[in-house]
Amino acid sequence: MTAKRILVPLDGSEPAETAAAFAADLARGSGGSLRLLRVSPVPKQWVDESGRVVVYADQEMERLTAAGRDYLETIGARLPVVPIESVVRFGKPTEEILVEAEAFGADVIVLATGTPSWFKRVTGGGIGQWLLRKAPVPVLLVRAA
Repeated sequence: MTAKRILVPLDGSEPAETAAAFAADLARGSGGSLRLLRVSPVPKQWVDESGRVVVYADQEMERLTAAGRDYLETIGARLPVVPIESVVRFGKPTEEILVEAEAFGADVIVLATGTPSWFKRVTGGGIGQWLLRKAPVPVLLVRAA
C-alpha cells in the first residue's frame, strides 16, 4: 500500500501508539507524512456545590488542547523520522476523524484494534467498525498484541 498522507487517531492507549509506530513505518517506506489526531469530548463548565462556576468551558478547552498537543508531540518524538503534524479536535471521535481525514486529504486512516473476538478483530469493533463502513478512504486496522 502506498500512502502519502496517513491519519492516525490516538486515544492514549498502548494499542493506538502501536498503530502510530506502524503508520510511521508505512509513511517512511512510501515517502509520506503522518497527522496524529487526538479527539476529546467538548468540555463543559465546572460548577461547585453552590452553583458557582469553577472552570469555564473555554478554559477547560485550552487545558485539554495543551494536554493533547503535549501527548501527540511525545508520541511523535518516539516515532521514526517522518514528517508529522498534530491536531487536537473536540467532539465525537467518529465524526471528527472523518472531518480531519477530509481536511488533511488523507489517503488512509490507521487505527488500532485489540479486541478478542474474531469478528471484532476483523471489523475493529466500535470506532474501527464504523470507520470501515463510513470513511471515504481506506481504513487500516492494526492489531495490537
